[in-house]
Amino acid sequence: MNAFTLTEQERALLPSDDDVRFFAEHGWYLSKKLFSDSEVDDLAEAVERYYAGERSRRLPVRPPRLAYWSPDDGDVQRHNDYVHYESDAIAKALIKPVIGAVAARLAQAEEIRVFQSTLIYKPPIAEEPSNVVPWHFDKHYWSSSSSDRMLTAFIPFHDCDEELGTITMVDGSHRWEEVGSDDSTTKHFAEREAGHLENLLKANAAHNGTEVTKIPMIIPKGHMSFHHCRTYHGSGPNRSTRPRRAISLHLQDGDNAYREFALSDGNLAFYNHDSLVRRTPDGRPDYGDPEFCPTVWRS
Repeated sequence: MNAFTLTEQERALLPSDDDVRFFAEHGWYLSKKLFSDSEVDDLAEAVERYYAGERSRRLPVRPPRLAYWSPDDGDVQRHNDYVHYESDAIAKALIKPVIGAVAARLAQAEEIRVFQSTLIYKPPIAEEPSNVVPWHFDKHYWSSSSSDRMLTAFIPFHDCDEELGTITMVDGSHRWEEVGSDDSTTKHFAEREAGHLENLLKANAAHNGTEVTKIPMIIPKGHMSFHHCRTYHGSGPNRSTRPRRAISLHLQDGDNAYREFALSDGNLAFYNHDSLVRRTPDGRPDYGDPEFCPTVWRS
């Protein structure tokens, strides 16, 4: 048995042909129960140890756009990138082959690798501005990636609903023809103005002759949502009495590679990997570097 073999029970968890067609039309998918309750609890405990300072290793350099919450930042929404690299206990959950196999079905890919993992903690403070994630799609800040089949799994550690500020999709927006974007869209949403992003969403919906249909993901514990890299999404405030705890696991198909993407000022679009990963023989950043972008599934 190789590392990418599924059990019969895991194969039953894969998206059906109808599910794959649904994802192609709508740009999002709510999975079956891919983690047992005990697996989720183990992941949550590993995350608590991470917040307490436990690391299996540290990033060799600090990329310029790294999201890396520390206690000095206070009780804001926390984002910590590269948790799959820094914590073996967290990585054990994130590289579970069934996650990659689900992503491969949805992306119609033979291989799925980790692209990035971001640990997220949304404190139970309804008025905290950082809790609101404005409308955006991930491909904008993955402009140095060649693939349009990349996707993201959103993995909460508990039942997740609108009161907690769950991730919300704009239905079918991955199929829109895009208008109105500029160089600012290559930046992470945290670096961009929320009003501009809201206007960009409305302009794109109008250009495509459709309305903005928002679908909150109601995700039971052990399940996760997947969305296409061009699907607009965001999230609202946490109005509950407990934190919203989750990981955004960004995934790339095996064909994805670095590409030069020129900005209007003549510079090239940059992603944090470009400071970390090994180089290809022709000198480009290698987005297949197994140290930072491990393979989750290969069929």
